[in-house]
Amino acid sequence: MIPPRLPDNEKRRQFEVNKYQLLDTIPESSYDNITALMAYICDAPISLITLLDKDRNFLKSHYGLPFNESPRAISFCGHAINSQDAITIVEDSRKDERFHDNPLVTEHQAIFYAGAPLTNSEGFKLGTLCVYDTKPRKLTKE
Repeated sequence: MIPPRLPDNEKRRQFEVNKYQLLDTIPESSYDNITALMAYICDAPISLITLLDKDRNFLKSHYGLPFNESPRAISFCGHAINSQDAITIVEDSRKDERFHDNPLVTEHQAIFYAGAPLTNSEGFKLGTLCVYDTKPRKLTKE
């Protein structure tokens, strides 16, 4: 497993995350509606709205998972906010050196991942809107 690196602008990025005052807040139906819709559209069992905090991945909304945070060091979303791609796609995490022995893969069968950064108006990537599946797959337009 390769933990995600911290962005070069991490101190300011974290300041921007904190400005929204969403960390450690209770579930809200507006966010839950988004993750339910994403799971449906992508035909995926898991959909999340994440915010990357100092040492954890806070799940502002979690569809298909019983927990609301995970360590940032094992976060797929930590890699997604570092990517220049509009969407980070991992078709089969078992074949990717960044994730093959990650606990999310080995214990929770997070095999497929697609995540788009949530970027504020100042250009800081605060977290992601993402989906996971328990089987390898491709993201298609159909």
